[in-house]
Amino acid sequence: MSGNIFGNIFKVSTFGESHGKALGGIIDGCPAGIEINLEKIQYELNRRRPGQSYIVSPRNELDKVIFLSGIFNGTTTGTSIGFIIYNKDYNPNDYKHIKDVYRPSHSDFTYDKKYGLRDYRGGGRSSARETVCRVIAGSIAKQIIKNVNITAYVSSIGNIILNKPYQELNLSEESIEKSIVRCPDPNTSKKMISKIKEIKNKGDTIGGIITCVIKNLPIGIGEPIFDKLHAELGKAMLSINAVKGFEYGSGFNGTKLTGSKHNDLFYKNGKTKTNFSGGIQGGISNGMDIYFRVAFKPVATIMQIQKTINKHGNIVDIKGKGRHDPCVLPRAIPIVESMAALVLVDYWMYSKLSKYSLIKKNIEK
Repeated sequence: MSGNIFGNIFKVSTFGESHGKALGGIIDGCPAGIEINLEKIQYELNRRRPGQSYIVSPRNELDKVIFLSGIFNGTTTGTSIGFIIYNKDYNPNDYKHIKDVYRPSHSDFTYDKKYGLRDYRGGGRSSARETVCRVIAGSIAKQIIKNVNITAYVSSIGNIILNKPYQELNLSEESIEKSIVRCPDPNTSKKMISKIKEIKNKGDTIGGIITCVIKNLPIGIGEPIFDKLHAELGKAMLSINAVKGFEYGSGFNGTKLTGSKHNDLFYKNGKTKTNFSGGIQGGISNGMDIYFRVAFKPVATIMQIQKTINKHGNIVDIKGKGRHDPCVLPRAIPIVESMAALVLVDYWMYSKLSKYSLIKKNIEK
């Protein structure tokens, strides 16, 4: 299986399965001399871990990360950063009933057809538990580009929508984290929580949208043509389990406007009066806020009887078993932020190398 590496300079390679012994990864390309706050990494992991509230999976994983290399006395050494998280509360027996059955809207069927076998224990490698490694790498990336602020929040659950623009919201860490659904608007948060509880009681699941805002990113981050900043952000978000859509700036709503209404007119200082571009023009950051939205589907495993097929092609009944999220969005917030950070740190390092090459070329002249 390929596709386990993300990034070009700051590279993250991950391994592990949902109900295997452990998950882990290796980060290559991290600069030396970066002070790493291990408590911040654990804080981000705690935001993602199961069992943190009554509206998420009750699986009790503490997700304690152990660093094996690359960090010495709290500082990166420039060598590969190796890390591992041991699974503690795993139960493969919860999945024996799907050993020969393909769950609807899961990867069971495609994995089996592509590889000739599959790890049926919670989906194995295809499980969203893999994202624990992304959060570790993303937290380190955040600490490298610490002046850039990346904030994500839940902006809709089903038909419960937070219609206020992000500029009118209190996007402080305290405001978002005091809501178990991670919605910064108290009234909307209550409605979202009630909706999730209602859906959970029916043995069903529900999806929604996460909005992410990036502030203080310098002008000039991103590359034209094939490596546009928004294209890389889109790829990063679409690589997250359960993501079905990505839009930035005015997105699909921008198609309803005319050019005269949609154009972002400049002030003298290079700022724009509006920001329908979402902080990116020509694939390059323009100094304005970058904002985008990520759509998550309802979790595929539901506690209701459904029709499906087994590996022999026979129609059979299936019902979800084990511990699953009725809505994945509250736990996906740190994942969205981490993937954004991994994209940005890669571009940041590329810009540093480009400036070094230009200086070296001028010296050699």
